[in-house]
Parts: sequence; C-alpha cells; structure tokens
Amino acid sequence: MANKIIEVKNIKVNITNINDSDYICISDFTKFKEGKSTSDDVIRNWLRNRITLEFLGTWESIYNPNFNSVEFDGFKSEAGLHTFTLSVTEWCNKTNAIGIYSKRGKYGGTYAHKDIAFEFASSISPVFKLYLIKEFERLKRCRNVNLYDVKLEDVDEITDIKIDKRKSTLGSDTWSWR
Repeated sequence: MANKIIEVKNIKVNITNINDSDYICISDFTKFKEGKSTSDDVIRNWLRNRITLEFLGTWESIYNPNFNSVEFDGFKSEAGLHTFTLSVTEWCNKTNAIGIYSKRGKYGGTYAHKDIAFEFASSISPVFKLYLIKEFERLKRCRNVNLYDVKLEDVDEITDIKIDKRKSTLGSDTWSWR
C-alpha cells in the first residue's frame, strides 16, 4: 500500500500500513522541533530514556510474541546512563521489535506503530501531539468514506452527508446538508 501523507502544523508526515496497522514516520516529527539536531539524534536521545524503553518494552510484550525480553532487560538496566546509546536498528535487531523500524530510500525514515508514534510526539511537543492525533483521526474518517485527499472541514461535511443518506434510506424523505 502506498504511503499517505497528512499535514500537521505545516509539516508533512508519512503514514504507511503494514498488516492492517498504521506506522507513522516519526522522523518527520523532528522538523517541528527547533534546533540543529538531526532526526536521528532526536530519536536516539528519546530512546536513551528509561521511561521510553519501558513503554516500548511493554508495547512489544503485548503485541509481539517474538519479543526478546532478555535483551530488553539489558537495555533497560543501562537506560539513562550518560554512556548509554541506542539506535532504532540496534533495538530492532537485538529485541526482535516490530513496533518501530528504520527504512532507507523512498519514504525512508524511522516509522513507528501509531501507539508509539503518539508517545514520541509527546517528546516533541504536546501541541504537536494533539494536532497529530486530530489529523490522524481525519485520515481514518477519510478511509471510512473512501476519500483520501480532502480538507478537514470537508470530511466533517461528507461524513454528515453519508449519515444523512443512510437515514434517508431508513424512511426519511429529505437529506439534510450542514
């Protein structure tokens, strides 16, 4: 399936679907964060945090039967130390993680399952996270009405029309337009 793109606070964010789960490009989020750090640096710093690793480990334990919890325990014990570093690739290779991955080439970057992406967005900005969730929900509504490239205000109207059309087939003679 081709990537979808949503726009959050003037930043284009790629979303791909793998096995009926949405993965969001968290590398795109880092454009919102001011400073000279690269997206890889921002993601690595986030991965160094003990709370982040506990969240990732819990997510993997719930959704990934092949998660290597022994390797996870090793990372968790080192998390927060000034000498501890961790890349997404290293995390995936050693723990068999499926919730986050790095991709090269077209649509390259670091992608994370929507649950993990929303958690990462908190570290970027609470405002960014809220707008991300709103735009992601808009995309889901668009998928439900078989539309992909419409503006947020149009989606609400189209959704209302679809609901009113269904009411019409249940006995109402009129369609209501907002």
